[in-house]
Amino acid sequence: MKTATLASIALAISISAAHAQTIGVSMSDLDKFRTALLNGVVSHGQTISGLKLVTESAKGDNELQKKQVQQFVADKVDAIIVAVSDGDLGPQMTKIAADAGIPLIYINNVPSNLMDLPDNQVVVASNEKESGTLETKQVCTLLKGKGRVVVLMGEPFHAAARARTQDISDVIATPDCKGLQIVERQAAYWSSDYADQQMQEWLSAGVKFDAVIANNDEMALGAIRAMKRNNIPMKDVVVAGVDATNDALAAMVAGDLDVTILQSAVGQGAAAVDAAVKLIRKEKVPRENNVPFELVTPENIATYLPKSQ
Repeated sequence: MKTATLASIALAISISAAHAQTIGVSMSDLDKFRTALLNGVVSHGQTISGLKLVTESAKGDNELQKKQVQQFVADKVDAIIVAVSDGDLGPQMTKIAADAGIPLIYINNVPSNLMDLPDNQVVVASNEKESGTLETKQVCTLLKGKGRVVVLMGEPFHAAARARTQDISDVIATPDCKGLQIVERQAAYWSSDYADQQMQEWLSAGVKFDAVIANNDEMALGAIRAMKRNNIPMKDVVVAGVDATNDALAAMVAGDLDVTILQSAVGQGAAAVDAAVKLIRKEKVPRENNVPFELVTPENIATYLPKSQ
């Protein structure tokens, strides 16, 4: 997939400027998954005649992201796609776009005002009930329903982090998995470096565990890095993540990662662009548009290598 240049790039895709439509895209930040997500938006946008994309990264700054959306409004874009880090930004983003009458598509993260969105605002994401549930059920199966678990969480205010963490608890509460025990649970903010540091703290403190369940692959890989640095055999620990990034799949092929869940950045990106185009045309689009998660394991990884992010 062609990598997008992320300095407010503009992709002019049509020769006919008279009929060109412009979509502004604001990403909260650009970790590996969100970069893949943006690439999914851009690559699908390139297939649509008469479409221009203007993309921005807020670099983790909520105020900057609000200013980017306000600038899109000032520039009179035809639609806005926004990936917010904090679902609680939803009401503010919704008001900015609604006051201007511009369609707004939330991608990947669900806004806190989901049920109050106007007709020309929708969400394209994946049902987080599937992600953490698929991940933890597979860990439970590999541990035969018994063992000690440490959990690495994403940003505490991110809807996906909250949902995936709750999924873990819900699965452990089931009869087949009630032998699992969460011995530590800490936020590592989707970051491999933070996860590495957190794992090092646990190891230095003598925490004993049989599995690591991370809200995303980056944190799973950071935990693996710390464990290998401390000479822990990876065959002795079950490690699970979410996203099925290229790095995660490589770690699975190497025998370090046991479970990941494909969250299709390509699928979400394409669906967000399609929703934007329909809303620009005044067509009806469902408020919630879910792109399914898929379980990836060493047994079926060959199926996913060609289409992963």
